[in-house]
Amino acid sequence: MQSIPSENNRIIAIGDIHGCHRSLLNLLDTIGPQASDQLVFLGDYIDRGPGSKEVIETLIELHRCHTCFFLMGNHELMYLDYLDTRDPVSWFYNGGQATLFSYGSDDGLDLPEEHVDFMRNCRPFLETENYFFAHGGLDPELSVADNLKYYKPEEFCWQRVHMRTSFLESRSYRWEKTLVCAHTPVPKPVMLDRLIAIDTGCVYNENPLLGKLTAVLLPERKIMQTDNID
Repeated sequence: MQSIPSENNRIIAIGDIHGCHRSLLNLLDTIGPQASDQLVFLGDYIDRGPGSKEVIETLIELHRCHTCFFLMGNHELMYLDYLDTRDPVSWFYNGGQATLFSYGSDDGLDLPEEHVDFMRNCRPFLETENYFFAHGGLDPELSVADNLKYYKPEEFCWQRVHMRTSFLESRSYRWEKTLVCAHTPVPKPVMLDRLIAIDTGCVYNENPLLGKLTAVLLPERKIMQTDNID
């Protein structure tokens, strides 16, 4: 099993799914992954949308026939923290109740072991020669090496500083690679030399500026999208 994506083959990164199962299936059908393709899912598979259970089931099954890499999102982190602490506040009130409904669970403590293991095995980031993949992002004022030195791995699931208008306009990112991230909803994908951000807020389909599930195909930087159909 590959430990990191190979830049010799196409990499397909996919943004926040948030329980939007039908949208995920539609996007995968639109992409039509080939045998040599590598799928990098950028986290936040669960919560808020109606089909968290089905999303996890689909991703587990997809991994059996395609090369897949699954990153940890802050919502997976919140759920796993809840399992460890039994403190429901953070998770329940940030979309976790939709996940409970999806699984038919009263408290989230009886989710299938395979699904919990899937979430526990998600990675905080992936790094290749030219790309750094993370759910949240990196500190824009530090190199990649210094980000890894000064931040805990789970903090890459929450980072948003690089998405501030001042950085987007100045493009003053000190990391040396192209960051590919999600987490911060944007009306259209951000495509800069050293930043690709593809969370287009699929689950927020009541917002006319959001409501799309987005993928980026690398290295060609081709965007593929589907509207929320959940």
